[in-house]
Amino acid sequence: MIRWRYGTVTGVRGGWRGCTELEVDVEAREGEDAFSCRGLAYDELVGVPEVGDRLLLNCNAIAKGLGTGGYALVVAVPDRLPADVEGPGHIVKARYTPMQAMRLAVDEDDSPNRAAVEACESLEGMPVVVADLHSALAPVLAGIHSTAPEAKVAYVMTDGGALPAWFSRQLDQLSDRLCTVVTAGQCFGGDLEATNVHNALIAARVVGGADIAIVAQGPGNLGTGTVWGFSGTAAGEAVNAASVLGGRPVASLRISEGDARERHRGVSHHSMTAYGKVALAAADVPVPDELPADLEGKIRSQLEELPERHRQIEIDCSGLVEAMEALPVKLSTMGRGLDRDRVYFVAAAAAGRHAAQMAKRRD
Repeated sequence: MIRWRYGTVTGVRGGWRGCTELEVDVEAREGEDAFSCRGLAYDELVGVPEVGDRLLLNCNAIAKGLGTGGYALVVAVPDRLPADVEGPGHIVKARYTPMQAMRLAVDEDDSPNRAAVEACESLEGMPVVVADLHSALAPVLAGIHSTAPEAKVAYVMTDGGALPAWFSRQLDQLSDRLCTVVTAGQCFGGDLEATNVHNALIAARVVGGADIAIVAQGPGNLGTGTVWGFSGTAAGEAVNAASVLGGRPVASLRISEGDARERHRGVSHHSMTAYGKVALAAADVPVPDELPADLEGKIRSQLEELPERHRQIEIDCSGLVEAMEALPVKLSTMGRGLDRDRVYFVAAAAAGRHAAQMAKRRD
């Protein structure tokens, strides 16, 4: 199940918050030649490797050629273990795996935020933008701040993709535009930790002071091509969570003009399933006022299939492309940028703009 290998650090490529990127020489095993590759270490889990360190590696991603996580992941620096870290917190994440991590969650007894979280009875109409993919985070944020520049925005990361929030370079690059990052469920490494999406949304509001929350999984979407077999079903569950807590769910549509797979062209089957079948609560569904001419008929037809409980709202998208181009991150979804899948990013930014307009009406 795991391709265990030993390797040696030959160079440190750099890093970002929580991560160190390495050059690694991987030792040969029987029937396999030695090779060199990129390695990735999570600093809080294994320490910060240095040139010359011998590493224990998990090379599954290298063997499978995974685009999102194409690293040899550092499991341990066996000859230079990090010191034990003592402190409060007994919530275990990545539970019962060799890399399980003890974290302090906002909703446990030792947390200074527990009383505030427990006392919160409602999100009081806070807009909650729900998206299928982590790549929607940046354009949603651009849509919000192009419309309400002073809005305080929290990101709630769900555990359908990467479990360590540190894996996302975007979070590092966008950190000054987010009031807090809350890692929910089995994922970890945010500014705040929460047991589930419900308390993560509450923490975003009462601890982070957010005006708007964005909920999406971390990098590394899982999909099998079947109706129900994809990690983005959690988007529908997040709509339900936001609604039951007294928030205002905003369903960001996953629309594509650049995806070669028919099930994702137009409105992705992920959005149709998550919002059409999993989400039992009503949500606002922002629809861009600019759609690809060759797909507009298909998209309009697909949207007619969504349940009547959802409210579809056409959004003026003027200025959104410029707002996205001004971001400090490279926009990319499944390897496609703004030039190859413009409608994907515009649809996400439109959801952000709608949430910002809702937040301004609340003030």
